[in-house]
Amino acid sequence: MSLLEVRNLTTAFQTARGEITAMEDVSFDLNPGEILGIVGESGSGKSVTALTIMGLLPRPPARIASGSIRFGGQELTTLSEGRMQKLRGPGIAMVFQEPMTSLNPVFTIGDQIVETIRAHENLSNRALTARAIEMLEKVGIPSAATRMSDFPHQLSGGQRQRVMLAIALVCRPKLLIADEPTTALDVTIQAQILDLMMDLRDEFGMAIMIITHNMGVIAETADRVMVMYAGRVVEEAPVMRLFDHPMHPYTRGLLECVPAIGQDKERLVAIPGTLPEPANRPRGCRFAPRCAHAIADCSAGLPPLETLAPQHTAACFRAIELQSA
Repeated sequence: MSLLEVRNLTTAFQTARGEITAMEDVSFDLNPGEILGIVGESGSGKSVTALTIMGLLPRPPARIASGSIRFGGQELTTLSEGRMQKLRGPGIAMVFQEPMTSLNPVFTIGDQIVETIRAHENLSNRALTARAIEMLEKVGIPSAATRMSDFPHQLSGGQRQRVMLAIALVCRPKLLIADEPTTALDVTIQAQILDLMMDLRDEFGMAIMIITHNMGVIAETADRVMVMYAGRVVEEAPVMRLFDHPMHPYTRGLLECVPAIGQDKERLVAIPGTLPEPANRPRGCRFAPRCAHAIADCSAGLPPLETLAPQHTAACFRAIELQSA
């Protein structure tokens, strides 16, 4: 049984220009212990998907226009805010993009970890402190007992990201959503954070949804990949199959943008054009204006997301034809 089942999920925002759909008809499953990578350019709908699942979008202006989110067999779209608060932490936890703005600058990191535990468990002050120190040690913070009294500004970027992981994992969640967990970190620290997440996944047996625009992060961590473009899923496959046999032209473009060691090119490959504005998306395939393989059918209607190979779906009218070319 899947831990998380998302079906035909659509999220819209009310704006001064009317209602705008941020993500549309998104469906996927996530199994216990599995790592799902969600990739795409900024504005593709990745973070909105995560925040919709967490129930963290303000309503209004946001609303779930349609669809279903089931976690552990429980429907989340109809849960009250009080019940969602009880689920966040021991059920689903999230690491946000920017640890400096996610941590409260006027409270110590110890206070912020203890606050999370206290919201879900009835423990003594001594037990709360011991659990917080234990989690800081697990995420690799040296002298954890001493660092409990530090404020966020006293920590490096990598240490703040580790604290965010400690807060997210301190209640042993079944699902961790990591939204750009390595943004603004240098390459060495990125690798350490990713290794740490893999180790904690193995220790706690939790599933991970990792959101990123970095195909290298996806290759290193994910079991399965979901590619999003302009609010829709355009391809989904096991990670090695996606890298070896990408079916959607957008996925191919993302992979071609990744520089390879030994490449002798004066310029890096780039996908031409930009992501369409949510209020002004094309009527047909949303990638068609940027696609070198577009034909008349691409502008006439949206291509359906179809299973084109075992465990491999793509939304492209020419996917099979381009594979055999």
